[in-house]
Amino acid sequence: MTSLLIFARYPELGKVKTRLAAGVGEEEALRVYRWLLEHTRAVVGPLQEVRKTVWLAEPGPGADRTDAWLGFEQWPQPAGDLGQKMQAAFTQAFADGAPAAVIIGTDCPGLTTDHLRAAFTALATHDLVLGPAADGGYYLLGMKQLWPNLFELKAWSTASVRADTLADARRLGLRVHQLPQLHDIDTADDLRRWQQAAPGTLPDGFGVL
Repeated sequence: MTSLLIFARYPELGKVKTRLAAGVGEEEALRVYRWLLEHTRAVVGPLQEVRKTVWLAEPGPGADRTDAWLGFEQWPQPAGDLGQKMQAAFTQAFADGAPAAVIIGTDCPGLTTDHLRAAFTALATHDLVLGPAADGGYYLLGMKQLWPNLFELKAWSTASVRADTLADARRLGLRVHQLPQLHDIDTADDLRRWQQAAPGTLPDGFGVL
């Protein structure tokens, strides 16, 4: 069975969406994060044909653990930077026999079930699938075997990540399929852009300065 890996955090005031909180406040950032978690669960829910595992960051003392991923297999995120954590998750998926694995986060309000299905379909004919994010990173990465180079020597959470990853793929001779570009919500500007592009999708009362 193919594997879907979801990286997430427990909802916790002051510990989630910190760049967004700098523009809208911690309470509002937490509300947005809860909505993004709900959106991600709704998007992955229809994928009955894949094994879904949630990799959760270490919760702080104020974390809301009642917002559980019921029905999902759960693993603690390992130590290390983001690349090391993702590599460990892919390693586990392939060790468990997955013929293909896709990883996502919980920051992308434009992500749909169709995007995920398209990623798994593309892996039948490509070595690597990448969902480019508008900020220069990616919202999705999929592969059929582990390529450690893709997780090494990256300035994570910067605009160079996608370009560096694609450069690695070219050096390795990988066949790459790219999904449509989407926007993450990481800052107040991102939230404002999403509200303007998709009015009515966020609950009433969400706002930015």
